[in-house]
Amino acid sequence: MVRKILCILAGCIFSICCFSQKIKTVSGEYTYYVPENIDLEKAKQIALERVKVQLIADEFGTIVSQNNATTVKNSNGKSDIDFVSVGGSEVKGEWIETIGEPDFKPSFDNGQMIIKVHIKGKIREIVSADINFKALVLRNGTEDKYEDDTFKSGDDLFLSFTSPISGFVAVYLVDNDGTAFCLLPYQNQEQGNVKINANERYVFFSEKLSPQNLKAYVDEYTMTCSHSQELNQVYVVFSPNTFVKATDGKREETLPRELSNEGFQKWLARNRTKDKDMIYKK
Repeated sequence: MVRKILCILAGCIFSICCFSQKIKTVSGEYTYYVPENIDLEKAKQIALERVKVQLIADEFGTIVSQNNATTVKNSNGKSDIDFVSVGGSEVKGEWIETIGEPDFKPSFDNGQMIIKVHIKGKIREIVSADINFKALVLRNGTEDKYEDDTFKSGDDLFLSFTSPISGFVAVYLVDNDGTAFCLLPYQNQEQGNVKINANERYVFFSEKLSPQNLKAYVDEYTMTCSHSQELNQVYVVFSPNTFVKATDGKREETLPRELSNEGFQKWLARNRTKDKDMIYKK
């Protein structure tokens, strides 16, 4: 059992990327009026996600859905009717790769923070349904009820994962400093991915709950923090087709293998361009 140390995980943004085709290069700007309870770093991440969604929607449009359900219960001759209506919209594309660095311009207007962000990148049209795998970040517990996105120093990190089809998975954590840590596959595995079976729940980073074939390799993670607050992102990458993790290296004994975020993003973009079935949650 190996215990590794990482930085605090806070405010992760989950997004599902789906099967797709047509690739285009786009650029544009978005203005985000920041609420008082949001700090600068989190505001930048929100503005960045929103400009990506806006550019995809402008190019490929959105899908608007409306699902209704009616339930009728009869007890002692009395009917009780429940009606539930769920609506929403999704963009018909996905962000593949950012070209260059996003340009953030913070300012203030009558005491309110405003973030303008300009970005250029490659997007791809979604033309078929996604694989709706389930990935939950867990804090100090291995059941799904322990899902959380805010950690304090000393908290343990686990990941719950289930897929409707068999395939391969890798997990990365990108920190505030632009470093991408490879959490899965485990650092002593010779394979560049982890094979999973359909409809089977996995709890990664737990030796106790690990499948027998992975027990000898499991790394367990405890989160630490060198600043008052740090904002990091977890990427869970999945494909029904075999793939190999990004080339990385060992810098510190107490940390997982790592590479730059730029290198990780290039690896992710290159693999998703070649493999239309590769998806991720972030």
